[in-house]
Amino acid sequence: MAYSEQQADRIRQRLSPYSFIEKKMMGGLIFMVRDAMCVGIDIDRQTQKDRLMVRVGTLQYEELLQQAGSKEMDFTGRVMRGFLFVDAEGFDLDSDLDFWIGRALEFNALLSKTS
Repeated sequence: MAYSEQQADRIRQRLSPYSFIEKKMMGGLIFMVRDAMCVGIDIDRQTQKDRLMVRVGTLQYEELLQQAGSKEMDFTGRVMRGFLFVDAEGFDLDSDLDFWIGRALEFNALLSKTS
């Protein structure tokens, strides 16, 4: 399986107050809010563990890189600024997952204001 259905369900629960769609892409599952990529889940090919993809934008990017479990998203071999991968240990706790989804939704709301 390309991603954990249990982790996907945890994300769905948190996004339930929002209108969102799911798209299978990049070997995982991406959640789109307001027609923009917001958060996703897949399996890290090196560790074979779940990882979260979070779109946080560039304003808080450097600060959020310092959070436990977060690292630059380099899915294509090139760093994608504004996107982070978060290792499973960084979102196993509900409060940690809430934190990351909160950051993604904050940035997503900014996107909708500029469109």
